[in-house]
Amino acid sequence: MACIAPPCVIDIEASGFGRGSYPVEVGYAHADGRAWCTLVSPAADWLHWDDSAEQVHGISRAMLASHGRPPAEVARRLNEDLAGLTVYTDAWGHDYAWLARLFDAAGTPQRFRLEAVSTLLDASRMPDLDRLRQQAFPALGIVRHRASSDARALQWALGQLR
Repeated sequence: MACIAPPCVIDIEASGFGRGSYPVEVGYAHADGRAWCTLVSPAADWLHWDDSAEQVHGISRAMLASHGRPPAEVARRLNEDLAGLTVYTDAWGHDYAWLARLFDAAGTPQRFRLEAVSTLLDASRMPDLDRLRQQAFPALGIVRHRASSDARALQWALGQLR
């Protein structure tokens, strides 16, 4: 039986939901096993902030100011690492908008394709994905609600189903 490589998965933590929200952390788990994660310093016109989002992911404005990388640097790194790939997400509607905001601020086109993880599985397997994703955190010894951790958990769960 042939071994199927796990898909490349991305996750984004954000300043909140809805209009005006923006990415505060981007992380991925690559099919080749590499993982990368970074905080994103807000562009000058990124003003929306939801304290409840901060409570979920634990990323403060102060952390972004002191440790965040500029959108152009983050976009450049994502393009270098993911160019030409299809990258999967479990929150396509939100992540698509946040990546668009990131690449727009960077003034550069996105060079990878974002796709919903639901395209990899039939509808009957989606509940299994959620259950397995929850199991991934203790199985992998990772903490939830950080971008690369969430991406690794989703990738692990997909691997269990494939």
